[in-house]
Amino acid sequence: MADWVTISSLASAGGTLVLAGVTVVSLRSANRAARIAEQSLMAGQRPLLVTSRTEDPALKVGFQDDVWFNVPGGQGAAQVTDEAAYFVISIRNVGTGIAVLHGWRVDPDLRLERGAHVTPPPLGEFTTLTRDLYVAPDDVGFWQGSFRDPQSENYRSACRAIEAPQRMGVDILYGDFEGGQRVISRFMLSPHEDENGVRWFAGVGRHWNVDRPDPREREG
Repeated sequence: MADWVTISSLASAGGTLVLAGVTVVSLRSANRAARIAEQSLMAGQRPLLVTSRTEDPALKVGFQDDVWFNVPGGQGAAQVTDEAAYFVISIRNVGTGIAVLHGWRVDPDLRLERGAHVTPPPLGEFTTLTRDLYVAPDDVGFWQGSFRDPQSENYRSACRAIEAPQRMGVDILYGDFEGGQRVISRFMLSPHEDENGVRWFAGVGRHWNVDRPDPREREG
């Protein structure tokens, strides 16, 4: 005679096990879908700054002490006075999201070494911008910075580099409009002298992810 109580219990246990398995699969699928949606959202607001094109319009950039520069596409500006050292770079956002500039770092003695593993500069070395600068996707904007203490080593080093003139490195820290996906992009200002004086041509050489793994890093 069949033990219907036992059969019923086994059937219930089997159903519960199947339901648990379906639930686990559903949760995994939901988590995977959520991660894909999050990655798609982040990719849609990810900025990436490079130098502007030579055919881009010139930008008029002013400082708080009423010093102004007219910067053509693909170029920058570097000038020193008794009170301050000024820097400007015309930039373009080739990413998919608005770029919000956070800080900057100028290295007047930066040397490019072939074959060397280049590491990003520490965030503590960056100077915070005194005003918010934004660059819309597929649009042109600018970065600006200045050293205003003539007694500081930063000012003296900038003076030597500008008056030489010599190539300088500029690191710009920026991210998306929510403050995430931060990137450090390393730009170069290279002087070119002609009959009209010194023009500073801009170039970009490297990008580092701050909040995501560096794709150039090898595991193990």
